[in-house]
Amino acid sequence: MFDKILIANRGEIACRVIKTARRMGIKTVAVYSEADANARHVRLADEAVLIGPAAARESYLVIDKIIAAAKATGAQAIHPGYGFLSENEDFCHACEREGIVFIGPPVSAIRAMGSKSEAKKLMEAAGVPLTPGYHGDDQEPSYLHQQADAIGYPVLIKAAAGGGGKGMRLVEKSEDFIDLLASCKREASSSFGDDHVLVEKYITKPRHIEIQVFGDTHGNVVYLFERDCSVQRRHQKVLEEAPAPGMTLERRAAMGKAAVEAAKAVGYVGAGTVEFIANQDGSFYFMEMNTRLQVEHPVTEMITGLDLVEWQLRVAAGEPLPLAQEDIHLSGHAIEVRLYTEDPYDGFAPQTGTVQFWRPERALAGRAKGQCAFGEVRIDAGIHEGGQISPYYDPMVAKLIVHGRNRQDAIRRLMAALDDAPLLGLRHNARFLRDLLDHPAFREARMHTTLIDQWLQDGEPLLQRPRPETLTWALAAAALVAQAPSALRPDSVAAWSTTLTLAGTTESQAVRIRPHGAQVSVQLADGTVFAFEQLGWHDHRLSYQIDGVQRQAICQVQGGQVTLALGATVFVFDEKSPFPQNHQALDPRKLRSPVAGTVCAIAVAVGDPVKAGQPLLCVEAMKMEMWLNARADGIVTALHASLKGSVAAGSVLAELALTNEETNP
Repeated sequence: MFDKILIANRGEIACRVIKTARRMGIKTVAVYSEADANARHVRLADEAVLIGPAAARESYLVIDKIIAAAKATGAQAIHPGYGFLSENEDFCHACEREGIVFIGPPVSAIRAMGSKSEAKKLMEAAGVPLTPGYHGDDQEPSYLHQQADAIGYPVLIKAAAGGGGKGMRLVEKSEDFIDLLASCKREASSSFGDDHVLVEKYITKPRHIEIQVFGDTHGNVVYLFERDCSVQRRHQKVLEEAPAPGMTLERRAAMGKAAVEAAKAVGYVGAGTVEFIANQDGSFYFMEMNTRLQVEHPVTEMITGLDLVEWQLRVAAGEPLPLAQEDIHLSGHAIEVRLYTEDPYDGFAPQTGTVQFWRPERALAGRAKGQCAFGEVRIDAGIHEGGQISPYYDPMVAKLIVHGRNRQDAIRRLMAALDDAPLLGLRHNARFLRDLLDHPAFREARMHTTLIDQWLQDGEPLLQRPRPETLTWALAAAALVAQAPSALRPDSVAAWSTTLTLAGTTESQAVRIRPHGAQVSVQLADGTVFAFEQLGWHDHRLSYQIDGVQRQAICQVQGGQVTLALGATVFVFDEKSPFPQNHQALDPRKLRSPVAGTVCAIAVAVGDPVKAGQPLLCVEAMKMEMWLNARADGIVTALHASLKGSVAAGSVLAELALTNEETNP
């Protein structure tokens, strides 16, 4: 077994690998970019090496820097995590040349399955059912367009070297193909350094079911049951569960057998996942094989009681698989949700900023622990209070995973865990995840891979921003009193002492506050009065009593801003001024960047006439492209952005002279 390993990754997966390595008595080395100097994985590792600037292409994707860090620290092996270089055959070759063990499959398996096109050919030869499509080498846009027309729309363009939902575009009609192809190739090149794509028939309302496989150097290959990953947005997984709802023993055996045969066909070693698209009629098609550990591996660990990272380390050290197929058993049901710093109520726009509060211990307190322990709650996170969420990397910052006796038990426990692990400081998707778990489509196992995208188009209530209740407004006002009572306490308690205007995200409200003794009364604009008793404040926790019932809320007050976490829902109120109309952001003459990021495309030049709705520039942040469209007809008078240049959130990127000046504010 190894004495020391290097982890060529960051965030929650680096922290997760460190946890198992430490339990096994193995020292760890972290690598980090300048943006991650204060990151959690750097703090947890025994040693850490700076490998370059913030951009991944200058740090985490530079093979020579990773190898040099391993040699400098004496690491005997490298765990690649997922993403970055985890499926890069050049990286695997480099490890071999330097006598460093790559904790993953051999180069031959990565090469065979690393390209979606080559993997399709291999599976076709092996008789595995494939989705109709074009997987060839001719990448001429006009030829790919012809192939798509022949397949019939809708089609899916997919990066051959892609993964994690990146480098994929759905094309619903022929006239959109060329533009979406260019966008897909651009993202593929940026994310994977390879713009080769394939085109496939798009299966409507599909389910995404994958099989976890494991092989060793002694010829043994097993499968560890399935995961249902059908809850997705733009082909990016949001929630995963195991086992798959409605899975029959016969279908599980058939898919498991196919996955094992696929792994054996390429001499697979280590952890891998064979992914299938499942049709409504019960048929399934091979989609791809991920030659690495998956983000969603914890749900498999929950239902089997196994540590897959430990298996990876043992197999990489030359040991045989710890168990044979007949010794692997399934118990209970597990669900994982991905906590993203993105705003689900604003098109899932990525968010950057500082983590001001993150103490998930309450979600873990009193939960069962141990092998196959029903009720176990697990949180894999790569963040800490005071840490920065930058625009350079994926917006996933944590995963919450639970294990229940059955699916209903797991759903209930996970909803409670989300309530008990609030994140303050920037917007995120926790409330959306909680509502999703309680949605009839999920509870009844009717989700499919395009449903959330369909909801976005249809105005599904689940994606409408939650509005504060009257009590929430009053509690925000009371929090100001609890934080600074002397500043707000009046000379006379007979009259309402202080009038505030609280501004929420979409609305504002005038409130009046009257402290008297141990009680604080808050009167809202409609005349409703709330009397808070025993108002107390301790370490971000606001305690209060109302109508004889004591309650608590996570709360933070900074100047005139109040942040309240009520379960999984976080509300932010500002008190300093009336609700801003934000005329500058709405001015159609100035297009501002919605986030901090990098300009990845400019579709116009100064002097060009544009129509309302026409795409002008594209900003990429956290691997997501966001186009800025003209809000009115006009002429481009200025561009304040350059291709590949960095931009700040809110910065003006383009200016227009409007054709109809009456639209000017």
